[in-house]
Amino acid sequence: MKAVFSVFVAVFLLASTALSGCSSETETEPKVDEQTEPVAVEDDSLQPEMTEGKDKREAVDVTNIVLKESPFLSGKNLSPVQERMPKEPKLVNENPNEWYEGGKPAIGKYGGKLRMVSPDINFNPDLFIMLNEALLNTPGILGNEITGNIVKDYKVSPDEKQFTFYMREGLKWSDGEPVTTEDIQFAYEDVLNNEKLTPVFPALFRSGGQPDGKPMKLEVIDKYTFALSFDEPYGGLLLRLAIRGWVGYTDLLKPKHYLRQFHPKYTPIERLEPLIKQAGFKKGEWWNLFQLKDVSNWENTNKSAVGFPSLQPWIMVKSSETVVEFQRNPYYFKIDEAGNQLPYIDEIQSFLVQDKQLETAKMIGGEVDAANGILMNMPLYKENEEKGGYKTYLFNMHVTPADIVLNLTYDDPVWRKVVQNVQFRKALNMAIDRKEIIDSIYFGHAQLPEHVPSEFDPDKANEILDEIGMDKRDKNGFRLGPDGKTFEIPFEVTPMDADMIPITELIVEFWKKVGIKTTMKQIDGGLWGTRNSANKLQATVVWVHKPLWYYGDLSTANWAPLWNQWNATGGKKGEEPPQDVKQFYELMRTTAVSLPEKAKAAFEQNLQMLRDNIYWMPLVDKAGNPYIWNNRIKNVPTKGYAITNSFGAELVYYDN
Repeated sequence: MKAVFSVFVAVFLLASTALSGCSSETETEPKVDEQTEPVAVEDDSLQPEMTEGKDKREAVDVTNIVLKESPFLSGKNLSPVQERMPKEPKLVNENPNEWYEGGKPAIGKYGGKLRMVSPDINFNPDLFIMLNEALLNTPGILGNEITGNIVKDYKVSPDEKQFTFYMREGLKWSDGEPVTTEDIQFAYEDVLNNEKLTPVFPALFRSGGQPDGKPMKLEVIDKYTFALSFDEPYGGLLLRLAIRGWVGYTDLLKPKHYLRQFHPKYTPIERLEPLIKQAGFKKGEWWNLFQLKDVSNWENTNKSAVGFPSLQPWIMVKSSETVVEFQRNPYYFKIDEAGNQLPYIDEIQSFLVQDKQLETAKMIGGEVDAANGILMNMPLYKENEEKGGYKTYLFNMHVTPADIVLNLTYDDPVWRKVVQNVQFRKALNMAIDRKEIIDSIYFGHAQLPEHVPSEFDPDKANEILDEIGMDKRDKNGFRLGPDGKTFEIPFEVTPMDADMIPITELIVEFWKKVGIKTTMKQIDGGLWGTRNSANKLQATVVWVHKPLWYYGDLSTANWAPLWNQWNATGGKKGEEPPQDVKQFYELMRTTAVSLPEKAKAAFEQNLQMLRDNIYWMPLVDKAGNPYIWNNRIKNVPTKGYAITNSFGAELVYYDN
């Protein structure tokens, strides 16, 4: 399985912020509250409204819906549920990608504690997605349409330069304070445009999503309406606010009422100095204090999130060296068709595990209620289902799990002359027995790739290699390069997941059979990242988000680091690429800045160019990804990507 952990850790290094430790007591059995019918409270304020960006699945009559809450909240001195919810809650009444049997989730029951595990006490990747809320949503994470989420609605100007957003009136932070455009304005004016807090204005909020684009402008229209404007068309902004990069809402929406106490614009610096000193910073370094107190979406499973106002379904209440605990957010803004405030499950515990072996042992031992699995362990999971009290579901990965990359810009003239020859790349691609990879590595749970030729013909590969001038061989039978020396492909691979090393071992043997000397060296992730950034890797194996087309990460930083650098800096650094690669980059830019229809068309052209040029070599598509759920938990997905298990977590519930 291409674990979600790999997806995030390979891109981000998350810093841990220390707070005082809490209790380390744990439980070995899930605690499930008695399933009772929630207390009903009438709410006459729910009026449906349909506009361009409205979630069409909310088009039901909610005028007379009776709002209900979990018994878990009883006795907590809270205002009535209808006063805690926005006037137009987010109505989750069907699944757009038919993740569930019957095409939609059932009305669930309140109660229960969900047990999870993670090798990092400060970052649980599955839980991160369960908690992360974005301003917008793309049903099924497919990118085909963009609907409301935290904001209920949006409009786009015809030139795609201005985006107007309509917030949910009555939406509240987890501490009960209202969410308004003041929070948007605070994030924009006092954080994004403060050089101490944001030395470099983020590319996300620049025209075209480019580092050299002009920064956006914010217009606050009223208490619940704001607009973002750019000097160039930027329709791709919507998908970025919905899912691309997993940005969440925290870059653009911050709890002003809480964070203003750490900002000198609102709190005199002399009152901040004791806090600055207590936090261990130098005198006057208020920006470090602010950043310590501000919790981004990437830190939502970090201990620093305790007490920080959020819009998540569950909020962190305790953190220790061994376990992190969450409880339901009493102000969460989503409901089901029956008017039940989500989520159904009341509590979550995330336990620290030292390694994958211990995680697997806890999974098959019935000590974990929800977890990503590893495809290689599928027989083990299935064998222990009855004893462990769980069921294993098989989904597709949301990435191509292990793609072969040859660095076309590595600093060696002989290497470049060989690997930049598209016929050489086609020959090597033809020498890969993908069916063997599917059978031996993925146990048959994968398909041949759609966007590179998958024909296995080593005889034809040998013929092509002879034709391009690599017909001479050394005494060991390996082909010589244009310099008369043995040509070698040295793989350097870090095991981002369990399939990468055995796959590379197979590639080494496949290519040796057509006379290409190929070797493999395993290196750790830190060294791999350093060497990759420095253009020092000649050959490696990576995963790519290709199934999630809107990501646009077509491995350019791996198969052409210097060309990619030239493109990213507007020609200021790196090396100018050939015309076909320039065209490839331009299509990627079109995908990034356009609304879905135009963006997908550009992406398909990118994939056709990949088929024609074999810039890198995807090995398989739709590889299997197991996910484990406790037998007593219902409303679990049965289709789609494995990652969707985390996206719909507020809908799962204990049946007994």
